[in-house]
Amino acid sequence: MNKYEKRGGDDAVREVRKQVQRNRGEWEQRSEDMPVFGTIASKFNDDGVTALYQALLEAIAEKTGVRFESSLPRLEVRTSTSKAIIVPPERTRYLAEIAETIRGYHRCTAEQAETVRRHWHFRQTLAGLEESAESQGLADILAKLKEETAKAEQALDKETAQLLKNWSEVKKAYSGDEFIYKVRDREYKVPLYSESLSRQKIPRIVLPQFEDPGEIYRWLREENVPGSFPYTAGVFPFKRTDEEPTRMFAGEGDPARTNRRFKLLSGHHEAKRLSTAFDSVTLYGFDPDERPDIYGKVGTSGVSVCTLDDIKVLYDGFDLCGPNTSVSMTINGPAPRILAMFLNSAIDQQVDKFKAEQGRDPDNEEYERIRAQVLSTVRGTVQADILKEDQGQNTCIFSIDFALKMMGDIQEYFIQNNVSNFYSVSISGYHIAEAGANPISQLAFTLANGFTYVEYYLSRGMNLDSFAPNLSFFFSNGLDPEYSVIGRVARRIWAIAMRDMYGGTPRSQMLKYHIQTSGRSLHSQEIQLNDIRTTLQALTAIYDNCNSLHTNAYDEAITTPTTESVRRALAIQLIINREWGLTKNENVNQGSFIVEELTRLVEEAVLMEFDRITERGGVLGAMESGYQRSKSQEESMYYETLKHSGELPIVGVNTFRDPEGEQAQTTSSLELARATEEEKRSQINRLRNFQHRHGKEAPAALERLQEVALRGENVFAELMNTVRHCSLGQITQALFEVGGKYRRNM
Repeated sequence: MNKYEKRGGDDAVREVRKQVQRNRGEWEQRSEDMPVFGTIASKFNDDGVTALYQALLEAIAEKTGVRFESSLPRLEVRTSTSKAIIVPPERTRYLAEIAETIRGYHRCTAEQAETVRRHWHFRQTLAGLEESAESQGLADILAKLKEETAKAEQALDKETAQLLKNWSEVKKAYSGDEFIYKVRDREYKVPLYSESLSRQKIPRIVLPQFEDPGEIYRWLREENVPGSFPYTAGVFPFKRTDEEPTRMFAGEGDPARTNRRFKLLSGHHEAKRLSTAFDSVTLYGFDPDERPDIYGKVGTSGVSVCTLDDIKVLYDGFDLCGPNTSVSMTINGPAPRILAMFLNSAIDQQVDKFKAEQGRDPDNEEYERIRAQVLSTVRGTVQADILKEDQGQNTCIFSIDFALKMMGDIQEYFIQNNVSNFYSVSISGYHIAEAGANPISQLAFTLANGFTYVEYYLSRGMNLDSFAPNLSFFFSNGLDPEYSVIGRVARRIWAIAMRDMYGGTPRSQMLKYHIQTSGRSLHSQEIQLNDIRTTLQALTAIYDNCNSLHTNAYDEAITTPTTESVRRALAIQLIINREWGLTKNENVNQGSFIVEELTRLVEEAVLMEFDRITERGGVLGAMESGYQRSKSQEESMYYETLKHSGELPIVGVNTFRDPEGEQAQTTSSLELARATEEEKRSQINRLRNFQHRHGKEAPAALERLQEVALRGENVFAELMNTVRHCSLGQITQALFEVGGKYRRNM
């Protein structure tokens, strides 16, 4: 009986065993002894499948006399013991529950807003009549009004009354010249105004001017000020003035070359927000090699990294524990190993600092103190989103179950070691959008994946508030109108679900996300126009209060960005943040009729998608049938059809084309960025030197890693030791043997 993990698996096995017993008339045997097995064939190394395999060998020996010996340990079970895979069967309707929670929240808002308005109307009317000189003779009417006013007041929820009571304090807090707030027990004082060239005071936050308390209540429940639930306008009260949201994105050739690009991009910024792209060899977990299918890809369209030494060179010169340093790594399948290398590199950096200052090696106690300090301090993000890989990007390496197990191991390690400033996963819609999904599908699939990780981590016994703050998100921003509200909708859905359904604290309710402008919207025709598209997308992201932003270079439609194109892409953000006047205000979208309407439309469309995914058994059930991939493909085809027909105008591509044909000349003069032969050979030589130096330790380290994986212990904790002696490719091959290779569901 396969798919034993599904709801009803136990019942199915029990009933089939009884039927086999009846068919055979073996009433003297227990039904549990019938040769019926509960298996999960999609799970690598499933003990139910192993038990079936061993029983088949015995049956062959019994019937034919031919005995095959298995090297696998003898199992006594007849059903899989790992039934609770990822999301337990009883929790498969989690997305439908979330959708109903959000809709219920809005129903409550509408009902309470009307009650607040009725109460206000009664009070206004009562006050007017009581002040009237003709109120003598209206005693009965006044009594009735007082009764209705009291009823309306009793119908107000405690939360409603508290929100309205606090409103005057909110207005007072934003009426001065300075605002005081706290983040993680640290107090911040920020000015509430900036001065324009016309010497006008431009407010950073503008509050609504409603008189109707019903409208005030509705606004507080649906919008509220930035930094307040439901965080529609942003998760922090204000943007940081010491750190712009700019990400410095680089990755090409060997680590030394990419390191030089990082230093170029971050040279004029106090905050070093490095974002790393890896080559396809690294993304698939292999080592550089002379093999024809590998050699040409080494260091192309990303940096080649395969050892701890490479990571140290890649981030050389940057204080990885500095308060203004943050490192993002765009990698998924091999993410646990690359992350282990990065954390080890940060630890070694501080150990080297200790040696330089003290003139000696730290003892064991000092080393552990340094290690703990590094883990609690280091800032950054690793993408590590394996669900998105199956749905959109295709760099899955291991079986989905094993890959998710390692994701959970990372988060468990973070909890145990107080890694509180590093995001263990960047739940990514960007690649789903690049695969063809429209903005609504991108948002719905990404949030659904995020809630799936929440359910999985909860099923492993982790406390919600210990892991939810370590989750981050990553979206694409294109030119469609829905992109204007993608952050607002995401923040509101996440906050309401986290508070009202999961019971999370405010830190767990805050959805933080990165935006990258749409790579799909870059066109190879008249590429100089791409900067205009990117500027509009970046402006949309900043208006929506994204937490970090990467702007694509105009030539990415053809090549890895050049130094010149990257500088222009970075300038787009700088001009918006430093020159564009309206960004001096930080809640630009609030109060716009179209933005509010788009927010409602997109939110409901996302909730409807949640319902469709629920009908297919949740995110994992939908993945089994290829639902997400198929939907993205259909939406991609729709886009391409409209582009081809001209119904979707794209300037310089299907309309307003250059009649002089100067575009071809511009394109042909572009420098195509590729890794050099010298860089490729250098990487291979560095790898061999590393493997030679650690030749004695590597086999034992890999064996220990495999044993940890087979025992179901924390793989990432052991990887922290393994990466000191083994290369990326060596670890990949070792884990293939105990975790299984990825296979797409057909």
